[in-house]
Amino acid sequence: MRNVFYQAVLLLITAGSTIALSINNPPAASKPNMAVIAYYAGDANGFQQYPTQQLTHIIYSFLHLNGTAFTFDTPKDQSTVAALVALKDQNSRLKVMLSLGGWGGCETCSQVFGTAQGRAEFATSVKQVLIATHTDGIDLDWEYPAVAGPPGHRFAPEDRHNFTLLIQTLRATLGNDYEISFAAGGFPDYLQHAVEWAAVMPLVNRVNLMSYDLVNGYSTITGHHTPLYATPQQGLSIDSGVHFLDSVGVAPNKIVIGAAFYARVFSGVQPRNQGLYQAGKFKQTFNYKEFTDSLSMARGFVTYWDDVAQAPYAYSARRQEFASFDDKKSIQLKTRYARAKHLGGIMFWELTGDNPQHGLLESLYRAAR
Repeated sequence: MRNVFYQAVLLLITAGSTIALSINNPPAASKPNMAVIAYYAGDANGFQQYPTQQLTHIIYSFLHLNGTAFTFDTPKDQSTVAALVALKDQNSRLKVMLSLGGWGGCETCSQVFGTAQGRAEFATSVKQVLIATHTDGIDLDWEYPAVAGPPGHRFAPEDRHNFTLLIQTLRATLGNDYEISFAAGGFPDYLQHAVEWAAVMPLVNRVNLMSYDLVNGYSTITGHHTPLYATPQQGLSIDSGVHFLDSVGVAPNKIVIGAAFYARVFSGVQPRNQGLYQAGKFKQTFNYKEFTDSLSMARGFVTYWDDVAQAPYAYSARRQEFASFDDKKSIQLKTRYARAKHLGGIMFWELTGDNPQHGLLESLYRAAR
């Protein structure tokens, strides 16, 4: 009888200890099965206020070419990457990648990657940098192979095959321990002419579809710069890009769609249709964390929702300004779309554009789970 009593007491003590342990060390939040990827262009402190534990990848942006070598612009940039890598102590599944180029940042890519020697020397330097920084891979943001990018940057038809050769050289040099991804323009000229999809995609971990800036600084008609679906007036969207990639045989789990943590604003826009699909001139971009002020009623802005595009927009009749952007609702819908289509994930430009608390990343993460 005493043994039964002591066993009962022991069970109560054990149960109490288990409950206390659960309270003091709650289970980790469930992680999404899809990739949640942030591009990051800040410094060694800028990311500290953001919920980076909700990310699977951070892509530091950008490194550039120095001759044929993959290089940091400054020692400060290298210190930033070291601080990002330290995040792995709290988020063991986090991958930190390094991006080459960006808009205006790949001026000599066509020339360097146009020769076997240039590609080989670049790939060797990439491996050296990844080893030295304890990072997990490279993201190629060459804007653009074979099609026009920034004014004055060389592009040539042979870039398309040279990009394939570059990917082959990188994979042969890096082996399978490192990730390789690339940022792809979301517009037809890029999708149809810049990449040999069948040859490239088996060698990379993912393609990051830049399904933003679809209405950009060169546009003279307003529209949604990052819509989920096409409309009768605007054919470009996330969905149209995904349909193209599917049509050329890209595996869904290697497609990552893009979201924008910033708005594009056009001026000189007449009030017809609340400024949507009207003549205008690109004025500026501003970040999501500035929306409360920059898109405020005090500035005359009224926010609308397009049920076809599944995208928000805003118009100020007083200022004759139109703004296109993502918000929490559109971010959630994009993320649910990626889940429903069994895509590889969702990425966004750029982390420091978000609100540190209760921002777009939090909405994305919840929808991804």
